[in-house]
Amino acid sequence: MTIDPTNFHFYVEPLGKNHDRSAFSSGSPALDAYFRTQARQDAEKNAAATFVLLDTRTKTITGFYSLSSTAIPLDKIPPEIAKKLPKYALVPATLLGRLAIDSTYRGQGLGEFLLLHALEKRFGLCKQVASAAVIVDAKDDAARNFYLKHHFLESPDQPMRLFLPMKTIEKLFK
Repeated sequence: MTIDPTNFHFYVEPLGKNHDRSAFSSGSPALDAYFRTQARQDAEKNAAATFVLLDTRTKTITGFYSLSSTAIPLDKIPPEIAKKLPKYALVPATLLGRLAIDSTYRGQGLGEFLLLHALEKRFGLCKQVASAAVIVDAKDDAARNFYLKHHFLESPDQPMRLFLPMKTIEKLFK
């Protein structure tokens, strides 16, 4: 689904103490529990940066995503990408740890919007903190298909671990 920019009434900001997370419900108990009980603690401890998507009309949280630094073994990267990277045992990457949309707001293209926001945010920081890719561990086949549709590649031996090279991300924003 494509977002109509003339009727777009959402914005993204870092998760803060002022955000009421209690009503958020993505339909995934694990994602909802993380968001309600752990996301802000992870942000305060610099373990993950969480960003919320808010509806400008109601200030309701409609979605969120989290990013953190990680490293991935070179042999876990798709071979066609690995051959273009330095031959380090571990390659710096960014983990898109969680991404969810409130079930009330599904079908409006907000998941794609949040994914692109996360990718653009990470790409913008590459000159300051290097990252060869964004990786995600899909929680189920629906999530896996969502990321595959957005050009993520499978890890050689873990089909639920997906990988999007920074060079691909760069092409999105040039």
